Amino acid sequence: MLKLKLLAPLTLLLTLMVSNSWAETQEEKAPAFSLPDLYSGELQNLEQYRGKVVYLDFWASWCGPCRQSLPLLNTLRDELGKDKFEVVAINLDENPEDGKRFLEKYPVGYPVLTDTTGDTPQKYQLTGMPTSYIIDQKGNIRGAHQGFRTGDIDKIREAVKKLIQEGDNS
Repeated sequence: MLKLKLLAPLTLLLTLMVSNSWAETQEEKAPAFSLPDLYSGELQNLEQYRGKVVYLDFWASWCGPCRQSLPLLNTLRDELGKDKFEVVAINLDENPEDGKRFLEKYPVGYPVLTDTTGDTPQKYQLTGMPTSYIIDQKGNIRGAHQGFRTGDIDKIREAVKKLIQEGDNS
């Protein structure tokens, strides 16, 4: 059983009570994963995005802030292009159909994977929803973001652009 589902009401309350946080992190390797695509079931892994900046976004259908973040992340991906940047979303609903219904209302063009076991959020030590990580071209976590407000997208855009530029200069 997915532990985050059991904590959903508490997590939602804490997310509303605590201001959003954005922090650059010490470089550390992003934990590997291999997860099925929400729609096709085709396995994808983090390694296949090596060479791009990745915004790894953990979300669930019951997450209120995700209604804002997913469409804005889709716009950011369209703006920056997918040659050097990719958003990868991991849906944490126990029932993937809940995630699919959510995406009918809030469609995105980036990869959406599903983890019904809770293994991946445990590897990333998630404490709230939504939680995201910015991963550089070498597979290192360079930033973390918890919660979401509309204005956060500007900070995310700048962090992503900075890492793209770093990769272009190396």
